[in-house]
Amino acid sequence: MMNEPSGPFTIALIAVTVLFSAGGFTSPPFTEKYLFEPEMIIRYRQYYRLITSGFLHANWAHLGINMFSFYSFGGYIESVIGTPTLIIIYFSSILGGNLLSLLFHRNHAYRALGASGGVCGVVFASIFLIPGTSVYMFPVPVPVPSSIFAIVFIAISFFGIRSRRGNIGHDAHLGGAIIGLVVTTLLHPRIVAESFILWIAVMGISVALCAYLYTSPRFRYGRLRLVRGQNDEREGRPRN
Repeated sequence: MMNEPSGPFTIALIAVTVLFSAGGFTSPPFTEKYLFEPEMIIRYRQYYRLITSGFLHANWAHLGINMFSFYSFGGYIESVIGTPTLIIIYFSSILGGNLLSLLFHRNHAYRALGASGGVCGVVFASIFLIPGTSVYMFPVPVPVPSSIFAIVFIAISFFGIRSRRGNIGHDAHLGGAIIGLVVTTLLHPRIVAESFILWIAVMGISVALCAYLYTSPRFRYGRLRLVRGQNDEREGRPRN
């Protein structure tokens, strides 16, 4: 995928995200104003956070990983499929990932930032738009067939959401991937026929797992107490 030239939107979005994230690195109040926080979205109707949180990152490493992944997969989609497709998939996936997080954490004191929801949507879109490709999945040293990657990704996201361990926003990852696939299907229905078994498996498993998680009492009631500090690890902000 890296052999294809990246389009103007891919480069422009990376530049804007780097500038926006850098502003957050140097100004905590800037980050506080734009990160994902259910209470601020629901109670104070600050809906812009559903999108702006995707332009913030915890640190340069977090930013670099997300932007490299977006460059690799998004650049290919833009150059081969087209800029409008990439724009719609990316922003729909960011919104979808954050809406799933909002659904799961509407009763929690929860805060998150990162573009991974959008990136995951783009990755899943590329899996179905360009079938038969392979993906590198850390720490596996060899490329993994995209069909296997898709199933493993969903399983990891599910157990990550269920266990609530670590500092990763698995719900935004899963939501972004699902919405990315749904939007890609609406834009390019041919992917269903071209990868029918994989499409059914991914959508079926995703819907079933989301339904299971939604009915879990731990996501429907209660609040989480978070320790507020000077950095993301101490504040408990999951990194999307």
